[in-house]
Amino acid sequence: MWTRQHKQTNAGRLIVPSLCALFLSYFGYHAYHGAFGINSKAKLQAQVAGLQEQLASVKARRMEIEQRVRLLHDGSLEKDMLDEQARRTLNVTSADELVIMLPTKSN
Repeated sequence: MWTRQHKQTNAGRLIVPSLCALFLSYFGYHAYHGAFGINSKAKLQAQVAGLQEQLASVKARRMEIEQRVRLLHDGSLEKDMLDEQARRTLNVTSADELVIMLPTKSN
């Protein structure tokens, strides 16, 4: 019975380690740059901070509007507020009044 023994070449010894290195580098790259990677976490945290600031400004605006609406309810109706709203809606003034137009706040 004849057996042949092959001597391992240098190229054969490097195949498995090089494949392992390729797999590790692939997964390492995606662990950092992937959709749920380390880099994306920082971007998501910055986005969360921006959205929380926007939420705070929207809540403040809502409280301001609720306060103005509360002034228009029965029992707490202020004549000045009603007069101001009616004049603004109808776009009318008296002959002896002075109208000063102020720029509106733009958000």
